[in-house]
Amino acid sequence: MVIFWRRIDLDGLERMTLVASESGLRAVSTIICVEDGGFKLDHTWQLTPDWRAVSLKVERLGANGPRHMTLERDDDGWRVNGERRSDLDEADEPDLSVTPFCNSLPIRRLLSSDAESLTVEVAYVDGKDLTVTRSRQRYDRLGPDRVRFVDLGLSAGFEAELRVDDRMLVVSYEHLFERVG
Repeated sequence: MVIFWRRIDLDGLERMTLVASESGLRAVSTIICVEDGGFKLDHTWQLTPDWRAVSLKVERLGANGPRHMTLERDDDGWRVNGERRSDLDEADEPDLSVTPFCNSLPIRRLLSSDAESLTVEVAYVDGKDLTVTRSRQRYDRLGPDRVRFVDLGLSAGFEAELRVDDRMLVVSYEHLFERVG
């Protein structure tokens, strides 16, 4: 399956390929964007069959040259570029700032339950500098295919409505992204 998203707030396009197998889901994506002098960002996700992140690999090529970051879940928490990060121990999932794909992980958990709201700790990956910081977010059910995202951490006060398809993949993310095609 191939998905395209475009940025609404500036010129940018993402192309993602999702491949499901018995061992889980692999998502491979490339983003091209004009922000910060233009950049190309490749990201690869490995997920379990129940859509829990096992790893996220990111490569960014921009005005400051190439950068790389790997985030991996281990038995005790998370490793960033191979180094154990105890400050991320409570993080449920990664959140990569430049794609709406990561929102599908907590949205799937919320919409597959009877809960009206889900609060999660995330390992927030800044797509600009590839730093990883723990943050907190809430997802509120608005309907069978709509949720409200509320940032309770690094960007406290930011809110957006997200609409998803029947696979719970983001179709629109208010003010930032929309599915193309």
